[in-house]
Amino acid sequence: MPISFNMPSLKLAHLSDLHLDMSRESDAAASSLVKTLAAQDVDHVVVTGDLTHRGSQAEFQRFREHFAPWMETGRLTFIPGNHDRPGEDVGSGFMEGRKVHTVEKAGLFLVCVDSTGEHNRNYFHSHGELTEGVVDEVGHALDAAPKDALVAVLLHHHVMPLPLESFPEWIATKMGLPHASELALGSRLLERVGGRCDLVLHGHRHIPNETDLGSPGERALRVYNSGSSTDLGRFRVFSHMAGRLVSEPEWCQAAEPAKPRTAVHNVRPALQYLVGQLGMALF
Repeated sequence: MPISFNMPSLKLAHLSDLHLDMSRESDAAASSLVKTLAAQDVDHVVVTGDLTHRGSQAEFQRFREHFAPWMETGRLTFIPGNHDRPGEDVGSGFMEGRKVHTVEKAGLFLVCVDSTGEHNRNYFHSHGELTEGVVDEVGHALDAAPKDALVAVLLHHHVMPLPLESFPEWIATKMGLPHASELALGSRLLERVGGRCDLVLHGHRHIPNETDLGSPGERALRVYNSGSSTDLGRFRVFSHMAGRLVSEPEWCQAAEPAKPRTAVHNVRPALQYLVGQLGMALF
């Protein structure tokens, strides 16, 4: 469909890694993001995993409360991340047991991919899982994408190598552990979707990143890591019309200044997980 200057553009917001943990700081960060989404007149919101910090029902309920305006109007799409799988494993129900499913909205076609696995029930096994079968499912899903819709593939884990962000990640990499690695079939997925979709949106790593892969086919392909929206206090907005981006994505800063979490935020649930495992082993 050709672009007409009389057509209104639509706005897609990408958030990720909220890590809602029931604390006042977490609630304040989420509330500020939600207010900014409303002020920006965003049409649809995607959250690419780690909605919760410990995978609890209470944390997920808090997410639902914050994002109720978008959930109640069908303008929110989210997928699970590794932090949504420990504890009560709330993330296992996000996609109703499916590894791939599609969401169609006005001017938008989303292919949602669950890149988590059963190993993520262990708090220390944070890496993702992608199989050839899932890659094929994504390819088949894209067959149904309308020509006049912006097409995005959503998943939590990163599909390309990214700079290490912490000392523990450096240690894991040096030891040959997969915890900090990109998806093993990430490059295969990019080959499969290249030229057939516009955006690959993900999270997992908390520092934002973007890569322009050019035009391997009919569509140019860009990969965006949101980073942790609550830590950053900001999110990207993609303006689109008739299946095309009409401008470069813009960062929208939340009104409330961000307060990046300290290492304690991850250490506490890690210790709780170890205590729980020890208790199960002893009793």
